[in-house]
Amino acid sequence: QVQLVESGGGLVQPGGSLRLSCAASGIIFRIDGMAWYRQAPGKQRELVAGITRGGNTNYADSVKGRFTISRDNAKNTVYLQMNSLKPEDTAVYYCNAAVRRTIVSSTDDYWGQGTQVTVSS
Repeated sequence: QVQLVESGGGLVQPGGSLRLSCAASGIIFRIDGMAWYRQAPGKQRELVAGITRGGNTNYADSVKGRFTISRDNAKNTVYLQMNSLKPEDTAVYYCNAAVRRTIVSSTDDYWGQGTQVTVSS
């Protein structure tokens, strides 16, 4: 089995910063794409940022210039540095990873349990 464990969420004032981490563990041959999604109350889950194994990134328009996604392939970990946070960034943030468990396995999607980010004064 593969587990994704997120950390780093919390309460921050507008304009502040947070850094989320997500570590994958278990039987893992290789992790391809990794990403962060978020879901605010009453809204659909949306992609925040994604990163390929080679480091190519993409961002939602709403976070471009404020958020930075990165990863450490040796640690099977993805990060999300969030700066200039706004109240509308308040949501539960979920980590996603496309994992191949063995050399002959297909690639399957795994999700973390989510971490709450609240931006409020």
